[in-house]
Amino acid sequence: MDKVNNKKLLLGDEALALGAINAGLSGVFAYPGTPSTEITEFIQTNATARERNIHSHWSSNEKTAMEEGLGMSYCGKRAMVCMKHVGMNVAADAFVNSAMTGANGGIVVVAADDPSMHSSQNEQDSRFYAKFAMIPSMEPSNQQEAYDMAGYALDMSERLHIPVLMRMVMRIAHSRGVVECSEPREQNSISYPEQTRQWVLLPANSRVRYKQLIEDNKRFVEESENSPYNVLTDGPDHKMGIIASGIAYNYLMENFPNGCPMPVLKISQYPLPVGKIKQLVDSCESILVIEEGQPVIEESLRGLLDCGKAIKGKLTGELPRTGELTPDSVRAAIGLEPLETQPNSQVVMPRPPALCQGCGHRDVYGALVEVLGKYENARVFGDIGCYTLGWLAPFHAINTVLDMGASITMAMGAATAGQHPAVAIIGDSTFTHSGMTGLLDAINENTPMTVIISDNLTTGMTGGQDSQGTGKLEQICLGLGAHPDHVRTIDSLPKNHDDMVRLFKEEIDYQGLSVIVSRRECLQTARRHAAKKK
Repeated sequence: MDKVNNKKLLLGDEALALGAINAGLSGVFAYPGTPSTEITEFIQTNATARERNIHSHWSSNEKTAMEEGLGMSYCGKRAMVCMKHVGMNVAADAFVNSAMTGANGGIVVVAADDPSMHSSQNEQDSRFYAKFAMIPSMEPSNQQEAYDMAGYALDMSERLHIPVLMRMVMRIAHSRGVVECSEPREQNSISYPEQTRQWVLLPANSRVRYKQLIEDNKRFVEESENSPYNVLTDGPDHKMGIIASGIAYNYLMENFPNGCPMPVLKISQYPLPVGKIKQLVDSCESILVIEEGQPVIEESLRGLLDCGKAIKGKLTGELPRTGELTPDSVRAAIGLEPLETQPNSQVVMPRPPALCQGCGHRDVYGALVEVLGKYENARVFGDIGCYTLGWLAPFHAINTVLDMGASITMAMGAATAGQHPAVAIIGDSTFTHSGMTGLLDAINENTPMTVIISDNLTTGMTGGQDSQGTGKLEQICLGLGAHPDHVRTIDSLPKNHDDMVRLFKEEIDYQGLSVIVSRRECLQTARRHAAKKK
């Protein structure tokens, strides 16, 4: 194939998705979350994926996605599971146990981390999960590597019979680069595991499997030692050696366009290549570790190496512990003078996020604030979604936000402690993601609290993906056992403000569990639907 025609300008997410498609992928299982969403969206619209009938429907949450991917792997087909970093917390039960079941068809779990918390609650580093579960992980440093690593990781997963974690970060996921692509490979045929007992995690089977997993980790280290993505490059100045991982390697090399004068070990595959690290350390007086996220490598080095040499990085203050790295912060850590830059022509004023004008969440909060103003010490427990912005002006309507689904369970705990009113507000997609089980607890105890499901008929915060509960929320609540008289529905429109106020007050005053579904389609989704009809 003509190489010129085989080059594409792709986001890192898109490069990873296309790499998986061309490596014989049969299904992607995911829940939308920035900065991972575009992986699945690319597969949903890709012509080859459609032609091959590659599964690309959204899952209810990250745990169900992980389990669905494992089911496909069990049948010998290649699967990818995608989520943002905090989604790993939801998927952790299945993910950690997947190291015990192993893999049959290749399976890659993509965790997209969000340093600087552009749209997240924390800056957790997903590499810890791979280490915790004792499975291999990879970390691309650019878009081409994201493409290449998709096939490499699927091959390795199949060859070593183990899932592989692929750690993306926001700047790789959401920046573009030129990617040279290869011809698509055929999908696997159905086949079943040779080692069947390890897929049934009874203690007797797991004890056997765990011993094997520990032995297999020696092979995983050998794979890292020989990986084309872990490269040790010598340099004339051995006063300091540098270990740089993932995108941090790019930041390093931006400061040395003609080559770094110090020895550099680029790491993009884990477990850590101990031999290469020792080779670097033995030849240098000190070591600087440059990594995006938490000091995973740096902390490991302090355990691996006891040779009295200085190890510098985030723990010693050369690099910042919070936020994203930049070429400038890396430059300062190396000891280079700052580059001269042009002064800003004007100050860019910050633009805090806000709910869209005409958004149904606004009408819900407007009515709710009016009602709760008549109560002493009312508390509203919020959740993850567009409506989290209700904490900001002009509403200041919610008091807590923890994680997906926590609004209902925190409101239940507060109500059990004697809090009244205790109101939970949750979106339709978040409700089916992880709110239903909490509602079941509250229903079983008839907890005196009010749950408002603010239904905008989509997963709005991540771009308008399908919501699993669309058109079924009331039936779900009734099926869980909510009292039919206290499952109420209203359209969250300005003209219904007085009716909303009256309804909210009625259910807040009810001494038991009540659910209100306030419904209005997201404006952005409605516009897209209208454009399609035209």
